[in-house]
Amino acid sequence: MALITPRTPPGTMELLPRRQITFQRMLDTIRRTYERFGFLPLETPVFEVADVLLSKSGGETEKQVYFVQSTGAIEQGHKPDLALRFDLTVPTARYVAQHERELAFPFRRYQMQRVYRGERAQKGRYREFYQCDIDVIGKDSLSVVYDAEMPAVIYTVFTELAVGPFQINFNNRKILLGMFEALGITDPGVRVLVLRQVDKLDKLSRDEVLALLQGDGIGLSADNAARVLDMIGFSGPAADTLAHLDRLGLDNATFLEGVDELRQVIGALTAFGVPETHWRVNLAIARGLDYYTGTVYETFLTDHPGFGSVCSGGRYENLAGLYTKSKLPGVGISIGLTRLFYALEQAGIVADGPSTVQALVTQFDADLLPDYLAIGAELRAAGINTEIQLEPAKPKKQFAYADKAGIRYAIIMGTDEKAKGEVLVKDMVSGEQASVPRADLAAWLKQAV
Repeated sequence: MALITPRTPPGTMELLPRRQITFQRMLDTIRRTYERFGFLPLETPVFEVADVLLSKSGGETEKQVYFVQSTGAIEQGHKPDLALRFDLTVPTARYVAQHERELAFPFRRYQMQRVYRGERAQKGRYREFYQCDIDVIGKDSLSVVYDAEMPAVIYTVFTELAVGPFQINFNNRKILLGMFEALGITDPGVRVLVLRQVDKLDKLSRDEVLALLQGDGIGLSADNAARVLDMIGFSGPAADTLAHLDRLGLDNATFLEGVDELRQVIGALTAFGVPETHWRVNLAIARGLDYYTGTVYETFLTDHPGFGSVCSGGRYENLAGLYTKSKLPGVGISIGLTRLFYALEQAGIVADGPSTVQALVTQFDADLLPDYLAIGAELRAAGINTEIQLEPAKPKKQFAYADKAGIRYAIIMGTDEKAKGEVLVKDMVSGEQASVPRADLAAWLKQAV
């Protein structure tokens, strides 16, 4: 029988143990920070009922969904009625609508789980990946101050992750919508194209972008094209941006509401203590999903702009409108951790983490195995993660194992050490070796690890 070649499915991330430790510690840091800000954990099934999951998607999203079907259902010719989640927002909407009467509002949840999308696998783009979401969902209304809390959380997360320089960009979609309304740009497709061309201002000159806005497929007048660039193309400190928006003099209710909300977010974000070095108002940020209605966010690694946004989200007016008659406005943000981890790997920012095993009790004499087991039990009781070498092997081989596995301390005891009531502790990093009284071993290691 021919051997099957072992291989991972395309578009998935699989790590060696030491690198997985690094990934896990990033997850732990994000979870710990979310909880520090008062968010509660939520987990939903990896698959949802298909008509619930796809109730609002359509278009390209539905083409990327993985359907779930048992072999029995296939044999009977049934269509699949379950599908793997493609994000965490739709399952959260279903969850809140289903448990609305049992939840306390505003409902503050964090969710850190894998999601699945059947897109073409390529570097940095995955079919299975972790999302780490937070959302605050209100009942009937939700203060815009919550919109400022989102970047405050992300600032804390990214600072503790030590990912290097980063910047949170945000805007308010009402400002863009109001501008389009005021200029008479009503076609949604044209609006998308306008924003896409304006986004090229960092690569093309103003005149080149003006030409694109007036060209085929968009066809803005010279005056409207200039006004769009004058508004969206502005960049500067938050106070200057607000002054710029006021100077535009657009008499549009949606636009003015967006500017007022933006002003409130800036004021609250400053009160949260987030330095402006790590955030800016970017009037070109729009976010593609239709359900965002107000503040929108994108976060970039300053030294690696080519990676694109590694954290995004926004405000939505009614999260669960397809599942309940209640009005449930909210705001949320999501870290695509698998994509972020890949970017950090490529930048050389993350490396293998130290092993979670802190000590290895070696076996130098098979007759002393009961002593080795007792030492291991004592160290574990003291809170030290300990592995015991349960099979005899040459010392060199045991040390080589500890070194390769990333275990910092090797505990050595032969008949001579036992007679003296001592053990030897070898630091696998420095190569130094210390003699420690057997009774003091746990306390000595607790100081060392």
